[in-house]
Amino acid sequence: MPARRHAEQLFRCERVCCFVARSMKSFFVNFPLTRKGWATQLLSKVAVLRMHFSLGPRKIKVSCAFLNFALATAAHAQWTPVSSETERSPVRGLEHRYLVFENTATGERVSAELAIFSTKWCRLRIIDQPSEERVDLSEMMEREKCLAGVNGGYFDPDYNPIGLVVADGKTIAPLRKARLLSGVLLSSGGKIQILRVAEFSSQQKIDAAIECGPMVVDLAKPVHGLEATRPARRTFAAVAADGRGAIGFCSDATLSDLASILATPFASDFKIQRALNLDGGSSSAFWFKRANGSAFSIAEEKTVRDFVTIVPR
Repeated sequence: MPARRHAEQLFRCERVCCFVARSMKSFFVNFPLTRKGWATQLLSKVAVLRMHFSLGPRKIKVSCAFLNFALATAAHAQWTPVSSETERSPVRGLEHRYLVFENTATGERVSAELAIFSTKWCRLRIIDQPSEERVDLSEMMEREKCLAGVNGGYFDPDYNPIGLVVADGKTIAPLRKARLLSGVLLSSGGKIQILRVAEFSSQQKIDAAIECGPMVVDLAKPVHGLEATRPARRTFAAVAADGRGAIGFCSDATLSDLASILATPFASDFKIQRALNLDGGSSSAFWFKRANGSAFSIAEEKTVRDFVTIVPR
């Protein structure tokens, strides 16, 4: 009889392991972890679950087998580019890249649109719309003859901008100090930069600027400690080491995921050094003018205050 009981216990353990393996994908989708302190988070979340498996007359608690498997899976989780497409614009130095990334732990996929530009041929422009009737991104891009654009920074219910806004050399709203507003995207002297608020100086001559946040990539690495539980549409701006810039859109992703995705070496010719999150969710929009004159567009779900655009130099 002892041998039989031993065989039954082995059978139960095998069923537990199989169940754990099948459940891991669902677990990480429903309980995403940030990179910082992920092991502690995982332990606390599993403890809260109070999970058990009913295998006949006995209940086997999810303990070491589950945690060991989960910790090993989380440790190797990363976003990997699985496909990429490129199309040109009517002007030199600007292109649209469509990318798909996959999470190696969960199999989840997200897409990203980037308008990558050289400041030799293009420049950044902030377009403000302070009063009614406010229009959507697509209409504004056609009206102002822009090459590409996304929605801009945060604004309150009365459409007052939250944070610094400089449009066509004019300061629309002043710099503000707030935890969320951690960076400034700006164009000055023919260059594009993303600065932390502490690095910003109002003494320089600024052609265009918008304050937003949080910073999601710094020194070519994802910023740690970002929110990791609420996927949403995201809009962002980025700069590379060679002086080129990009504005972009990402499908449903947490801020932590966005940081990991943008820090991924998805292209040998464009490595992001810094990236700044712009207003996301229902405000997120992306527009790009193709070489044949048609436009690729992802529309926002609500009217916004301002836009970050690319125009010919």
